[in-house]
Amino acid sequence: MAEDILLKYESLVEELKAHLGTPQFDKLFKSKTASLTKPEQFLIKMEMSRLSQPVARFIDLRGQVTGQVKPYEYDGKQHFMDDTAIEVFEDAIKRHGGYTLAVYEAVMNTENNHRVMQKKAAEQALTDDSATTEQSAKVIKFASYESRREERMNYSIKITVELDKDNKVAASTSDISLSGAKIKLAPRYKVKKGQLIGLRLVGLEQDFELGLKNGIQYEVVAVEKVSREYNHVRLKRTFIENNDKFDEFLESFIHGNKRRYKVNLDNTLDAVVSKGYEQYYIPRVTSFYTFLSLQGDKLYPSLALTTENNIFIQRYFCDERKLSCLYSIINQQRLGHLLSSPDAVKEEYLYTFTHTVAGKIYYYSATRTELDSQPQLRDLFFGFGSQKDSWQCFKLQLMPSHPEDSYIPLSLPSSAGKNIEKLNKPPTPRVQGLIKDVKYLLILTSVGTKFEQQTYQQLDYNKDAVNQLKQFGHSKHKTPPHLEPVALEYVNLRAHKRYLYKTAISIEHHEQSITGHTRDLSVMGLQIECDQPVEFKKGDIIKLNLPDLQKITKKHDLTNLAYEVMAISKSLTTVNLKVHKVGDLPHMAIKFFTVLIDNNKDKLRVCEETPKIPGLSTALRNMVTKSVCQFPFYLHKEAAHFKAGAIGQGLYPSPLHVLLQNFALLNETTSIDGFLSTDQITEVITPLIKDRSRQDPPLPFTLFVRFDPRQAEISDAITSRCISEDDYKPQTLFVKKALKNDLVFVFRLYVSRTGRPDIDYLANELKYISQYALHKAKDLEEALWAVAGVGDLIDITEEALTHFDIDQRLINEMSKRKATWLKRVI
Repeated sequence: MAEDILLKYESLVEELKAHLGTPQFDKLFKSKTASLTKPEQFLIKMEMSRLSQPVARFIDLRGQVTGQVKPYEYDGKQHFMDDTAIEVFEDAIKRHGGYTLAVYEAVMNTENNHRVMQKKAAEQALTDDSATTEQSAKVIKFASYESRREERMNYSIKITVELDKDNKVAASTSDISLSGAKIKLAPRYKVKKGQLIGLRLVGLEQDFELGLKNGIQYEVVAVEKVSREYNHVRLKRTFIENNDKFDEFLESFIHGNKRRYKVNLDNTLDAVVSKGYEQYYIPRVTSFYTFLSLQGDKLYPSLALTTENNIFIQRYFCDERKLSCLYSIINQQRLGHLLSSPDAVKEEYLYTFTHTVAGKIYYYSATRTELDSQPQLRDLFFGFGSQKDSWQCFKLQLMPSHPEDSYIPLSLPSSAGKNIEKLNKPPTPRVQGLIKDVKYLLILTSVGTKFEQQTYQQLDYNKDAVNQLKQFGHSKHKTPPHLEPVALEYVNLRAHKRYLYKTAISIEHHEQSITGHTRDLSVMGLQIECDQPVEFKKGDIIKLNLPDLQKITKKHDLTNLAYEVMAISKSLTTVNLKVHKVGDLPHMAIKFFTVLIDNNKDKLRVCEETPKIPGLSTALRNMVTKSVCQFPFYLHKEAAHFKAGAIGQGLYPSPLHVLLQNFALLNETTSIDGFLSTDQITEVITPLIKDRSRQDPPLPFTLFVRFDPRQAEISDAITSRCISEDDYKPQTLFVKKALKNDLVFVFRLYVSRTGRPDIDYLANELKYISQYALHKAKDLEEALWAVAGVGDLIDITEEALTHFDIDQRLINEMSKRKATWLKRVI
């Protein structure tokens, strides 16, 4: 009944809220409520009283709003809010005279809050035919899981709920913890978020002396409709009773009975799903993650998170001294320009090439903005630089990064076990010391293609003016700031363990006699160190001899063993080899090393890459996960086909997230058929990735999206083309037509196969779930095993449109329309 009255006078309540805390409020309240009954006046007065109560709640809007979230301190407490929320917060603080519940609720209900937008979209979808669209892909909110302070036990007991002094009703609990509970309450009994109610644990009081004369006070956190019979009302204790004996009893009771009644696993189940998809994505990304730290008044690259797919970028920027030159390429001037952008994620294109003189490597680079401001040098830079084998085009994305994001505890409370308590500890002081000055995360993605390089090579330029490019060159520093590469730690997905072992090798290759030794070995491969640089290329088949090992065996012929070259170091002396088998014919190396390893496992030392600074990789991984700005998507295997099974959503939405959001398709499930259909996945992507392995680098594709914002249905609004070829020319007509009236988006897709899931990363949560619901743990594992491919979409529209023979005026006009539309939607 109270809820009905507040809904009936909702506009009046909102009007009164706007004046809450002002000197004239009491006078205004009397005049506005004069025509209401005394009970109605009382309820509205109580609502105003509730909103006036001071609160100490921490506001963290990261991942919850479309704006750029940043730290904001008020009254000694640090919050994380975007500009919209800060404006609302500061206005509400002035109006209410302090941080009250009214301020908190105003901030949590801004127009750009995802929850608010999704609620509106869901309401719209109820009357929209587009709601019938098949939505089979999960939406995975990255780093959105929460850690519980304590275990909740699924325990149903009889209770009495005291809604007010004269209104007591019988109900039952659904689960209970030391500081909260979830109860089943008939819908006819109206309670509201923030309302204080009393509970008598009748079921426990029948068997135990609890010492609670007046019951327990709780605050309503949320009301969830479950069925016609009952709602779930989530409660948290106010601890006004200050009864240590009862607290000790309840904690002991839950611990002693949790196996009998089972703990509530909702939080942990959600976390395993999110973390399961995250552990596929981060290791497969081709983007290079560089953290910028503030030293004095300057920013410099200090740490980099490397994976097997992005390590080539880190190596690319290392000169002949093995020192990173990113400090001079990502310099203060360029960072200042990037930071001047009003966008949450600041973006730019970087073009680079190198020139080697007397064994020294010199870097040349320019951004798109710099070249646009110097059109007389633009064609010269592109034309000359693109002739170099070292030519690269990078997409730069810069966003804030916070050291506190390095700590993501398990979704399990520390009380769940000593091991959990240990793992729930924040980063070590050493790790915190290394990341304490980090202010920004810079993502570099190599987005250039051979076709794009060839179009630049066709530009005419004055060869006599090449010296003018000196202004784009970078000098060397004797003691440059150190950039620490940190390898991402995740499950070792090798099929066979590698063992450290040194023994002589010899190779005859193209009339070149090569000697050296092994560094490590496995059943299927070797890593060798040659005494002089080799002329091998990746993919070459070589014949290798093992003279010293031949002395210990007569059963196996260890000469002319066929191996395929998989990778070669920059020094051309360290080579990774894989056995080369012809059909089903046996390979002597496999037979010999199988016997050697089986008979000497106690003597051989496993080759493991021990982290230089334990915990640093995890800290950086967490910081990256908290700041995802791309569009991750996952391919699931169904019979012989692949389909889009899930998409990821990070803190910063990509244009594709905005498109989905525009059509109310960014809820718990979605469909990406509008821009990447099942037919495109089947006909374009599947043929190229189906025979790939996890060790293979991601394959690039290009997605062209034509969007008509005037259409109400996504099927009418979007037309797309997905291609695997570098050559854009066949898409010219498609793009030209779109530029005139519609909006054009071009994305580079990087798609790779996955291996087995990194269950080690999820082990503690899965083990915890298994204790109470083994079937659920198995279902989760099966769902993660269904992921067969992972992709990443990066917006490359500005770069891609450069390579079409299209009037630049059309491109500029479309870009303006697109910017206006995106700002209006966001």
